[in-house]
Amino acid sequence: MMRAFLFLAMVGAIAPAVCAAQPHSGMPRAQKHESRREIDQMEDAWRDAVLKGNAAVMDSLMAPDYLAITPNGTMQSREDTLANLRSGAIHLTAIEISDRRVRFYGKTALVTCRAEVTGTTPGGEISGDYRYTRVYVRDAQGKWKIVSFEANKIREPGERK
Repeated sequence: MMRAFLFLAMVGAIAPAVCAAQPHSGMPRAQKHESRREIDQMEDAWRDAVLKGNAAVMDSLMAPDYLAITPNGTMQSREDTLANLRSGAIHLTAIEISDRRVRFYGKTALVTCRAEVTGTTPGGEISGDYRYTRVYVRDAQGKWKIVSFEANKIREPGERK
């Protein structure tokens, strides 16, 4: 009986350390990936397409079921995004990208960046600092396509919305 108690006590003491050393099986770790350069090029192509109003390039980057959430919280489909670009309603004159991070999880790439944006909309100027997340998925033909985008304005502590 005492031996069984000591064994259980020892297992109880060792198990947390063993479990902590094991990778979590629920979420895969970000991987180094041969496609990093390709994703970086697509990010640059996206930026250039927005600045030049190039809907053809933008169209080639997005998946058919692309969905975006704008900084004001509205949802935009692929068609909405292309229509806005074609109309010139939103005109960005500068996008300075920094702090780009690209992580891969199998056939999915997750990009996060900081963007300093200058431009106008029918409602006025939209200049400021933003953080965004863009999600790419490798399609059945082996091509990376953007499936999701979300941007948020960076606010200073105490700054009003």
